[in-house]
Amino acid sequence: MATTGTRGGPVGHAQVCEDLVARMPGSSPRYVGAVAVCGAIVAWALFAWGYQIANGFGSTGLRRPVYWGLYIVNFVFWIGISHAGTLISAILRLTGAEWRRPVTRAAEAITVFCLMIGGLFPIIHISRPWIFYWILPYANERMLWPNFRSPLFWDLTAILTYLTGSVVYLYLPLIPDFAEMAERCTGARRRAYRWLSLGWRGSDRQWQALERAMKLMAIVILAIAVSVHSVVAYDFSMSLTPTWHNTIFPPYFVVGAIFSGIAALVVVMATLRRLMGLQEYLREVHFVNLGKLLLLMSLIWGYFTFSEHLTTWYGNLPMEMDVFQAREHGVYGALFWVMVTCNLAIPLLLLGVSKLRRISTTVVCGIAVLIGMWLERFLIVIPALSTPHLPSIWGGYAPSWIELSITAGTFAAMALLYLVFVKAVPIIAMWEYEGEATPR
Repeated sequence: MATTGTRGGPVGHAQVCEDLVARMPGSSPRYVGAVAVCGAIVAWALFAWGYQIANGFGSTGLRRPVYWGLYIVNFVFWIGISHAGTLISAILRLTGAEWRRPVTRAAEAITVFCLMIGGLFPIIHISRPWIFYWILPYANERMLWPNFRSPLFWDLTAILTYLTGSVVYLYLPLIPDFAEMAERCTGARRRAYRWLSLGWRGSDRQWQALERAMKLMAIVILAIAVSVHSVVAYDFSMSLTPTWHNTIFPPYFVVGAIFSGIAALVVVMATLRRLMGLQEYLREVHFVNLGKLLLLMSLIWGYFTFSEHLTTWYGNLPMEMDVFQAREHGVYGALFWVMVTCNLAIPLLLLGVSKLRRISTTVVCGIAVLIGMWLERFLIVIPALSTPHLPSIWGGYAPSWIELSITAGTFAAMALLYLVFVKAVPIIAMWEYEGEATPR
């Protein structure tokens, strides 16, 4: 069966295409129900945000001294998970790892969706979202410019650059599959896919140009991805808040981002494998290989965490020791040891032994790491702010229903975006299997 977007591949390629297209969700009651539930949670989160705008920022749990709360925790968390896609996909593509083929598109979609969600939190946090453009580098009527030394300005620059590059990096491998889908659809969908395929015909010249573009974007995206979370770390390390003014934060944040990104990819792959019946494509070897990466990043994360706390303890500065005691043994002590268990103990026990390294154990580790990394972001932000320089202004923090609703809405939004995405395009690149009757 001849198909558009192939380079003369045998019938096996057409069979793979038929199989992957058939697994795209339709309008089944289960799919509609999942979309409805996620949409309802997102709608409630939007209502909570509207309530915050109408009643002022005081309606949240954010007040002095804790003026950063769940919003900034979620901002750092989602921007970190975004490293799952383009960074992992780019490294595997450049190294020519054959096992990456069923993994890359799912990973690249995670990056785009997480950046879209995480990038909203600074706008939510400023309380007056209609003036977000003040951070843009332009001269207003009073000839005032943003502070170019502020890491907040570079946050905007880095995230917009990363989002643009990630969308391009996701779109390029979709072009041949858009052409394939145009041949298999009719009506408006066919016209839409044909327009998105940019006139793709599968000639050798087009393939060469596409492969060069993907390799070039892979190199560019690696540098951007590292710089993005370094800039996010500067938001903390450039302040004088106890335990934040630390030069280890940029590499520490990058390591944590890759760590949580791999965990998110494992969980998403397991979900897709089960719900879409992709057992023939997302096989045990993919989870085992990602489990090895997860174990490696767990060890590196453990080293950075130990180094950060060792220097604080050894320095023994009173202001920093107050935060140290509150985080490790005080009010937040239980959360700290849950974080260590999820991020270090569980991966070491389940992934450190090769006989235990299976799909189920890798997924359990992925879920544990996501919980642990969210707690790590929480423990970076909240204890340091609730225990500032002077004991006379110490304060507590409890998130309001508004913050909790918006937090839940971001997870529902992630699921909703993925549900729409897997219905529109194959979650596995069909053109990657040209020349094969069955996936490797």
